[in-house]
Amino acid sequence: MSYLRVSLGPSEKGQPLVRVTPASAGWDYVGFEAHRLASGDTLDLTGAGREQCLVILAGTVTVRAGAQTWEQIGSRRSVFDGLPTAVYAPAGQALAVTAHGEAEVALAWSPATGDRAPDPYLIGPEEITIEVRGAGVTERRIHPILMGDRPAERLLVVEVLTPAGHWSSYPPHRHERDDPPHETRLEETYYHRTNPTQGFGLQRVYTDDREIDEAIAFADGDVVLVPRGYHPVSAAPGYDLYYLNVMAGPVRAWAFVTDPDHAWLMT
Repeated sequence: MSYLRVSLGPSEKGQPLVRVTPASAGWDYVGFEAHRLASGDTLDLTGAGREQCLVILAGTVTVRAGAQTWEQIGSRRSVFDGLPTAVYAPAGQALAVTAHGEAEVALAWSPATGDRAPDPYLIGPEEITIEVRGAGVTERRIHPILMGDRPAERLLVVEVLTPAGHWSSYPPHRHERDDPPHETRLEETYYHRTNPTQGFGLQRVYTDDREIDEAIAFADGDVVLVPRGYHPVSAAPGYDLYYLNVMAGPVRAWAFVTDPDHAWLMT
């Protein structure tokens, strides 16, 4: 198995389905985990030294962030059914999540100071502006959740739905160098889900010098790590693909460079 793929872990009560930390990934900025909750379960998430964005993948939950509480939010049955609901909490503000029925949530986080950070806030489905990128077999649907138009310290969060047989994150692009505004260094995780769940997809992660050149077959629930390099994705025919991207780096801006070998596809 590729060292850039993190697969589903144990399903014991209270344990995440999958978890990535800066230490486990060998990088500096991005943390990610996904949880499945039974009705009445409560998940307590520390805010010490890190900002957090909780994305409700499925089900309905109550979320407390610092002194604020949002009761029974989230309405989609799965990540393939409707728009997301999310809560942002700055560093120092703990999150508590209580499930009303079965629910699935994802947590994006990054080390942060909390200096000049906003108060916790809700991002509702009505605030998500759907974007369509690509055409033909590269067409996919984008749900920006916590991008540059919303306040945060380091985190950038977006989800993408790619139809069966289509390519995504394509033409290949990278964001690995500190050269704003042309390119910014961003670590990234891809949390993949497939419909039906027995599906799979393929993701290539490669650098210009091919120091990294990995072709990764992922299954439903896997996370692919992108420490640097280009990272296109393909959904297998017959299986729609969802992925949740978490990005963070020294500068909170999404600026990327297209692989020059494939830049002609942009014209």
